[in-house]
Amino acid sequence: MTTVTPPLPYRVSDTRDETADTRSFELVPAGVALAPFSPGQFAMIYAFGVGQVPISVSALRGRDGGLVHTVRAVGAVSTALYRLRPGDTVGLGGPYGTGWDLEAAAGHDVLVVAGGIGLAPLRPVVHALVDRPAAYGRLAVLVGARTPADLVYRNEIDSWRGRARVEVTVDRPGPSWHGAVGVVTTLLDRLDLRPERSCALVCGPEVMMRHTARDLVARGLPPHRVQVSLERNMHCATGHCGHCQLDPLLLCRDGPVVGYDRVADLLLVREL
Repeated sequence: MTTVTPPLPYRVSDTRDETADTRSFELVPAGVALAPFSPGQFAMIYAFGVGQVPISVSALRGRDGGLVHTVRAVGAVSTALYRLRPGDTVGLGGPYGTGWDLEAAAGHDVLVVAGGIGLAPLRPVVHALVDRPAAYGRLAVLVGARTPADLVYRNEIDSWRGRARVEVTVDRPGPSWHGAVGVVTTLLDRLDLRPERSCALVCGPEVMMRHTARDLVARGLPPHRVQVSLERNMHCATGHCGHCQLDPLLLCRDGPVVGYDRVADLLLVREL
């Protein structure tokens, strides 16, 4: 049973523009801190007077209990969060849900595949893996975006290149883009994939995750070593409202991170 945590006040200590409609903000406890989060878990963030929304952590600041979240302004609550400035206060509840199983990835080559803002929940994984290279095999990070302007963490992605194989592609290039063009699965052909000793962590639009996971399994990865992050219609974070039910799974409780072996058939069901 998911433990319900009351929202605690967190103060915005810093913000950073990622794209024209996406911003990262760092939160520090204004008093008592929540329990530690794991990469892949999410918080319920309360924009006072507007509402609440589930947002995965995009970085962990262990030194002071701080958390980083990355938000794209697409609705009333996310737009209110996008407009936060240093000194503002929000309510935070959590940690909720399942995180990326990094213990299962130990000793394996790790493939991180992200589409769009799906890189946000995977960013703490990359941080953890580059900080502990001896615990894992080779690290490859594949990133896809609609346009070059939609790429988040661009400078940070460049900084990973010395410690990981990094490949980036866009669907619609501009005149100044000289990189790969196409969907993110086309980047798989660039890798020396060793399926017998690899695992994959995938996050992005469902259609992208479905095709990526299917392609990886076709290349020999066992389905249980492909993890995906599903966030269909999460609303209450406690498994009570049923909005995020996907057959036997309540994604806010049993996910958002689940093995592809558990959801391969379920991903064929159109989202309501």
